[in-house]
Amino acid sequence: MSESNPDFVAKKFAVVGAGPVGCIVAAFLAKGGYDVTLCDVIPALVDPAATTGIQIEGAENLFQKIPHICHGVEELAEYDPDVIFITVKATALPLISSAIEEFHREGRYVVSWQNGIDTELEIAKALGKKSVMRGVVNWGCGLKGPCRVAMSFHHPPHYIQELAPQSAPAAIEIARVLSSCGLETKHTDKIISMVWRKSVLNASMNPVCAVTGLTMSQAMNDPIISGTVDSLVKECIKVARANEIFLGFDFYPHAIEYMKTAGNHKPSMLMDIEAGRRTEVDFMNGKFVEYGRQAGVETPYNTTLQSLVKGLESSLESRIQDAGPAGIVKK
Repeated sequence: MSESNPDFVAKKFAVVGAGPVGCIVAAFLAKGGYDVTLCDVIPALVDPAATTGIQIEGAENLFQKIPHICHGVEELAEYDPDVIFITVKATALPLISSAIEEFHREGRYVVSWQNGIDTELEIAKALGKKSVMRGVVNWGCGLKGPCRVAMSFHHPPHYIQELAPQSAPAAIEIARVLSSCGLETKHTDKIISMVWRKSVLNASMNPVCAVTGLTMSQAMNDPIISGTVDSLVKECIKVARANEIFLGFDFYPHAIEYMKTAGNHKPSMLMDIEAGRRTEVDFMNGKFVEYGRQAGVETPYNTTLQSLVKGLESSLESRIQDAGPAGIVKK
């Protein structure tokens, strides 16, 4: 909301990150007739969106070209979006927030459409709470190739909430736009609870699969590994309750049942490790460690898994540094 746009109407959108989530948001918004710019620093990942288009297969089937693409966040100033969705890994937030700050204006809103706890607060450090919102999406997806997305499930509605109360009308408008484009989204005042519920699942399954190399169903069908997952769930719930985060009285059985039926696919953290990318473990298990310390709750399982994943990251970084020009690890 601003003096120039008191009755906020979202017409122009930007999506930062041409991964599977970013491609889905951009494609549905473009299908709805909105002006969309998809941004990613890797040209090979984002360029097909404007030429051959984005292809989504599975729970949703859609082929859609995107009006504009760019290769740097600073280039978004040229397109002057009303709303910017950030869909990249949380580890990139300080750089992205700083880049947006350079051309930010009153009346523009930035939505954290990401995994992890407190990603919206990281953005607000640079842009202020009035401009920032947090979303929770309920779909599963993976990238089969540049601008090719496999959507394994889609269970709407999705949710969005503003950080500052005066921005609620804008959040309601953004939810309306997404819903009109086929991504049913509701405005909520319980986004923190929703973020934590999803983060418990991510923190309990992602690092276990990343460390073991197992898919979700393989991990849950192994009696020893599933015991570790169970202990992580219980520890995360204990941390949430100690910090007065409401998860619901029946959350534990829901979490276990959800993970048992999640399917034989790899969670994002395992895919990051296999691709040699830095993970979001600090915004998942690291946050449970942080909030546990704040409330005086010990977190041995989260601490151990965070350390193991960080160790894997360090090992991968060493291999990348030792790689030749073609990216092949030297013997």
